[in-house]
Amino acid sequence: MSRRRSLVVLALLLALPALGAAAACAPGGGTDKVIGGPAHAEEPTRVVIPSIGVASPLFRLERTGDDPVPAPPPDKGMTAGWYTDSAAPGARGAAVIIGHDDTHGGKAVFRDLDKVTEGTAIVVERGDGTVLHFSVTGTERAATSDFPVHRVFGETPEKALRLVTCTGGHRTHDGRPAENLIVYAILRG
Repeated sequence: MSRRRSLVVLALLLALPALGAAAACAPGGGTDKVIGGPAHAEEPTRVVIPSIGVASPLFRLERTGDDPVPAPPPDKGMTAGWYTDSAAPGARGAAVIIGHDDTHGGKAVFRDLDKVTEGTAIVVERGDGTVLHFSVTGTERAATSDFPVHRVFGETPEKALRLVTCTGGHRTHDGRPAENLIVYAILRG
């Protein structure tokens, strides 16, 4: 693990209580730039999950200020975002894509993510034209107060993908969803 990525994981661990709430439930955050000309060729530009009708361009979600992990802007609920402090899709480590399941205006890009099961295909397109095929290995629901930081952002020898969204009807004291849904996937051969 690089020193920079180690420092990011440490910062995330220190921000654990707020992490789950911020991951895909934040009222703002993220940049307002859809990746069209990514900063690097290996950066993702699109995520597709055919079985649930997802075909979304990706925002570059960069950590700024006190936000442990930014979320796509709520007014862009039908667009997911790639967290730039995570691995690039196709590289060793966990690439993290975050999206809303609903917004004040209704359903959002990951509205049906809870229908994904083991073996579901996820496609990520990169800026260099590479198309990566991932396969879901499992899902997990976790309270925002007990977000599984190590499993989502921690070091892994695999070329992994994590999709994160809010889920469930319960709310925290500040009105945010009280639960996250995490989808775990690995790059297919």
